[in-house]
Amino acid sequence: MSGYEVHAAKLVDVPAIRRAAEKGIVLDSELSYTRHLDISRSAVISSVLLPQRGLYTLVGKADRQTVSGQVRIKDADHLAKIVYIAPQCEAEANNTAWLALLDAMAQEAGRRGATMLTAEVDEISPLFEILRQTGFAVYARQEIWRCYTPLNMLPGLAALTGVLADETDDDTLDIQLLYSNIVPRLVQPIAVPSPESAGVVYRRDGRVQAYIAVSQGKQGIYLMPFMHPDVLGREAAAIIAGVMARIEKNERTPVYVCVRRYQDWLDDSLRDLGFESWTQQAVMVRHIAAGIRQPAFALPAQAALEGIPSTVTSPFHQSTLDHDTGDGSSTHGTTNYRRHSRTEADSSAAHSRQT
Repeated sequence: MSGYEVHAAKLVDVPAIRRAAEKGIVLDSELSYTRHLDISRSAVISSVLLPQRGLYTLVGKADRQTVSGQVRIKDADHLAKIVYIAPQCEAEANNTAWLALLDAMAQEAGRRGATMLTAEVDEISPLFEILRQTGFAVYARQEIWRCYTPLNMLPGLAALTGVLADETDDDTLDIQLLYSNIVPRLVQPIAVPSPESAGVVYRRDGRVQAYIAVSQGKQGIYLMPFMHPDVLGREAAAIIAGVMARIEKNERTPVYVCVRRYQDWLDDSLRDLGFESWTQQAVMVRHIAAGIRQPAFALPAQAALEGIPSTVTSPFHQSTLDHDTGDGSSTHGTTNYRRHSRTEADSSAAHSRQT
C-alpha cells in the first residue's frame, strides 16, 4: 500500500472529517440505534482535542481519497471498538485508504494497551470484506430486531412466574454464572454488555434466569438479552415485554433487540411481540497482540506456602470500570462482573507484543 498516509486528527482536519462522516458507517450497534453519530462541529473538535475521553480519531489519505475513523479505547481495558469509518467504501472501489486506516487503528489500540479490536458490521456491506483483508475474523453473528408496537397493543402474554428487578451488586456472581453458561467461551471476552448500559435481572425460584442490558437514547432503545435455555418461548416474550414496560419511552421511539446466533431460539418470542428482523451483522475481531508464555520459577514448598494470603478477596468486588464521566464507581453489579471477564483475557496477554 504505497502512497498513503494516516495521522491523528488535527483541527485542520475537522471540515474533512465532518464531510466524510455524513456518508460514514457506524460499527457500534448500540450507538447506532440509540444516539447515532454526532458529527456537529463541537463534537468533532471535542474528539480531536480531548482524546483522554477514550475516543481517538484518525485521518487517512491515499489515491486522492480521504477517510476518517474513530476508535474507542477504555483505560485498563483489553477491548477496543471501532466507532465509525467514513465514508463507506463502495463495491469495486480502490480500498487502499480504508486498509491503511484500519491498520493504523489496530496499531493505535495496541499502543493504548488493547489486545483486541472489534467492529459490528452488516454482512452485506463492502466493509465486511475489507475488514477480513486486514486480519479481522468473524467471532459471532447477530440479528437486530426492531419494534414500534406500543405496550398496550402487545398480544396476550404468559404471566411471569419470577420477579424482574434492577440489577444490584448482590447479583454479580449469579449474572456471571448465567453468562458463562450460555455464552460460548470463544465469544465471552467480547460479548459483555456496554458498561454504559443498565441491567434488569429476572429471578425464578431464587435463581437468575435472565439478564437484559438496557441502553437508551433519543433515537431508540437497545436491549441485549442473556436468557437461560430453560426460559421457554412465552416466558421469554413476557420478560422482554416486562423490561419494555419498565422503560419510559415515546411510542414513536423504536426498540431494538440484539440477538446473538447462540440465542436464536429467542426469534419466535420476538415475533410474538411484533418485532421484525431489521438487519444481520457479523461481530468481527482483530487480535493486535499475542500472549507470550514465560517459564514459571519454581519456589521451595515452604516459601510457596508462606506466600499464600490468609484471606482471598473475590475479584468480583475489586475496583470497578471507569466510565466516561471519570467516576471510577458504579451502581451496577455487572460493572464488577464485566471487569472480571476482562481480567481473564488480560491475564493471558500479560506479556504481549504488538503485531
